Amino acid sequence: MAASKMRGRQARNHARYKGRNEINIVPMLDIFTILLFFLIFTAVFSKTHIVELYLPAKSSEPLKLPDSLQLEVVVRKNTLVVQDRNTGPLKPLPNVNGQYDFNALNDFLARVKAQVPTLRTATVLLEADVSYDTIVGTMDAVRAFDGIEDGVAAKGELFPVISLGDAPIEAHP
Repeated sequence: MAASKMRGRQARNHARYKGRNEINIVPMLDIFTILLFFLIFTAVFSKTHIVELYLPAKSSEPLKLPDSLQLEVVVRKNTLVVQDRNTGPLKPLPNVNGQYDFNALNDFLARVKAQVPTLRTATVLLEADVSYDTIVGTMDAVRAFDGIEDGVAAKGELFPVISLGDAPIEAHP
């Protein structure tokens, strides 16, 4: 008789819990929805950077640049030369007090960028025995310029894609 009572209890419990072995996924979906929104918003806001550029005023006289400009900056012992690969020198910038004039280079390249805003590449050509500091200073002057935005110092982009190479050998008369 005890066995039949036990069997009856098991049958009753089995009937009571029938269908309760399913997993309730509603709380899990709620958690995934919240995580999804959190991940989307943090990913978007962490990668958003806005840099406004203030290029030189249009009052300065326009440069005469070739149509298919391939910008090069040649670093020589006594001068920096901004040139087009196909047409030749655009502007030589001699050393001032024995130092390279990176400010004049930066100003001239800002004027070039104002006329050719889609150009992003430049090549820096170096003579032998150019110091590391000179290379870094030249690349900094080519890559970006300092400006003022809302009374606060800011950087603007000039030619961020920079290639390095050897300067052509000067022909001596």
